[in-house]
Amino acid sequence: MTAPPLRPAGIAVLGSANMDLVAYVRTAPARGETVTGESFRTVAGGKGANQAIAAARAGGAVAMIGAVGDDDFGRRLRAALEGAGVGTDRLRTAPGPSGVAQIVVDGEGHNAIVVVPGANGTVTALTSQDEAVIGAAGALLLQLELPLAGVLAGARAARARGVRTVLTPAPAQPLPDDLLSVVDLLVPNEHEAAALSGERDPRAAARVLLDAVPEVVVTLGAAGCLHAMRGQEPLAVPGLAADVVDTTAAGDTFVGALAVALGEGRTTADALRWATAASALSVELPGASSSMPDRAAIDARAAVALRSP
Repeated sequence: MTAPPLRPAGIAVLGSANMDLVAYVRTAPARGETVTGESFRTVAGGKGANQAIAAARAGGAVAMIGAVGDDDFGRRLRAALEGAGVGTDRLRTAPGPSGVAQIVVDGEGHNAIVVVPGANGTVTALTSQDEAVIGAAGALLLQLELPLAGVLAGARAARARGVRTVLTPAPAQPLPDDLLSVVDLLVPNEHEAAALSGERDPRAAARVLLDAVPEVVVTLGAAGCLHAMRGQEPLAVPGLAADVVDTTAAGDTFVGALAVALGEGRTTADALRWATAASALSVELPGASSSMPDRAAIDARAAVALRSP
């Protein structure tokens, strides 16, 4: 089936909302080791909420579908989404704790993350109101921090309504054929691409993944990204120089900005460059949602990149 185009409409995000508990250290501890941290922050996060906030700050009209707990973290997560301009009418409140992510960021900006799903684990099916939000959107963004049954329900709802589905396969796990058959654009990082394809080289990994989905973007960190589509030559987009502070949510920033750019009808190459500029900006500030740039900042960084030799 030919993938539907991204319509110039809003973006629906079906995904997780976590409170990130972030410790910054000079050197991450080894197993059994205790180290002294340099600072600690709590920041709204979760791959779903991250992508929703990134897309909203990039200029998209965004609705979030998911769940938070009936605790203080849940109230703070909802407020953070609404503060960024994300619609939360379909963000349900479930009894019990919200999802949390324990994150350690070392002196080079690299991170290690442990996610405890909490309320996210309750999203196993969609309501008719959820499906209506998806049907009114131009794109549906999905990740894998919700139960797979909920992710599959979202992807099927999008396909039935002609809405393009963009899946970030993280955390990496084997993906069933019935999910891949209703994914239009897969956006793994190079490690996730290798895990899904069995190929370390991103180009080889993309070729394997194109057997399952019609379009792939492999994000490559500081090296940029690689776009591949059936019947076309791969397109490599170089990364942009950045003063790295924290790489948390750089990939989610990329996906949110990419969805906005494609929804506006930009060419694939232009959309990828714009999303790469957004991702580069995000690593220069600490935290997940707190590091995501607004549209003016993305435009400025992208313009500088175009003028560079």
